[in-house]
Amino acid sequence: MNSFIIKCEKCGTKNRIPRDRLNDNPICGKCKELLPTVSIYDRPVDITDQTFYDEVISHPGPVLVDCWAPWCGPCRSIGPVLEELAKDYAGRVKIAKLNVDENKGTAAQFSIRSIPTMLFFKNGEKVNTAVGALPKKEIIKHLEGIV
Repeated sequence: MNSFIIKCEKCGTKNRIPRDRLNDNPICGKCKELLPTVSIYDRPVDITDQTFYDEVISHPGPVLVDCWAPWCGPCRSIGPVLEELAKDYAGRVKIAKLNVDENKGTAAQFSIRSIPTMLFFKNGEKVNTAVGALPKKEIIKHLEGIV
């Protein structure tokens, strides 16, 4: 992937920014407002099949996607850990949550067969997968591999 699509927070226009220009303070082609190249996410973001591309693939940086379901006990047990990690890694890693019961397309695309499953992306490309309710230290090891 040689470019990213970044949505302008002011006018909503989607702008294609080449990867090598992300650090050049890109501006919106329509309203000329400064574009957010790395947003500060201090809590997990809920994503869907419809928002997956914009929130994960087009995000110019590392993303952890937690594939979970509300009825899953182990999924609920790592929820507070991911909340803490979102605060700890704010500005460095986006943490997203995908409910697999409501978003079967993305779950099928990444062959999610067990939950919780964590997908690790860097610059729009999946680089790692972890299955199960891992301890915080293990999740941190995976995160440090993509930061």
